[in-house]
Amino acid sequence: ILLENILEIPADYWMKFQSQFEIDKARIKEKNIARLEKIEIWKVIKEYVPVNYFKKLGYINDNLDEDIPAIKEIYNVKNVDDLVSTYAKNSFAFYRKSEKLQIDEKNIFAWSSLALHEAKIQNVNTFNYENVGQLCKKLNDIFFENINTIEKVKYTLKQYGVKLVLIQKLDKTPVDGFSYWSGNNPAIALTLRHGRIDNFAFTLMHEIAHIELHLKNNKEKSFLDLTTKGKADKYEAEADLFAQEKLISRDCWSDIVNNYLPLNDDKIIDIGEKYKINPAILLGRICFEMNYYALKTKIDKKLN
Repeated sequence: ILLENILEIPADYWMKFQSQFEIDKARIKEKNIARLEKIEIWKVIKEYVPVNYFKKLGYINDNLDEDIPAIKEIYNVKNVDDLVSTYAKNSFAFYRKSEKLQIDEKNIFAWSSLALHEAKIQNVNTFNYENVGQLCKKLNDIFFENINTIEKVKYTLKQYGVKLVLIQKLDKTPVDGFSYWSGNNPAIALTLRHGRIDNFAFTLMHEIAHIELHLKNNKEKSFLDLTTKGKADKYEAEADLFAQEKLISRDCWSDIVNNYLPLNDDKIIDIGEKYKINPAILLGRICFEMNYYALKTKIDKKLN
């Protein structure tokens, strides 16, 4: 009223400004409360999530409005309570253990969650168990050639209905491979920790073995295989044997034992040409059987 009398401007005009000012104050207060809530949520998330790893990979970018939903999506949770309870319950019925390994549970949880998330968004052909043998043969041809191997393996698995996820390694996360169901398709996640064709081929075949032998009748099962030199359980021993024999047949191995000992690089290369097996894969099996990995060799082990 005073302003109206002094400035000769109607009081209701000033009241509109006052009302808008009060509304703006309330909105700012609400935004501040929401911001504080998000900061508190993020503090909890950082206890269970390696945020720097996801930032490095580009999944989050220091924007809580985007980062919190991104983490929820990766971990497939609705809120932080779900995240905490899922972390607490996170265990796999079948996996390799080793007391000698330094394992970060938060990183293992992140690795497996990212594997599940990335597989979920992939589209591949229909999977048919009857084609597993043919798939293994095609993969062996790719391993033998070892040219643009990863991309060819990805394409081939996609054609046969198997999802492949390659995940950048995390500290204290000595994961060889992970096999599981993603929707109606089997999926395999790998960390390329060594960059060797023999390691890549064996690990991939090992996970295909789990799909063929152990996941066929139970889509709830999953196998998270950790690096260990300890004694393998029944499932891992079966998967190891499957991988060995798909990469190097019994006939081939028998031929080596009966006709090529003592071995050298030239003999290994000749055997590889004869059976169309990458020599590095043969060498890897030989080193395994001898339990000696320091052999001097000119055979190229690099995954190309």
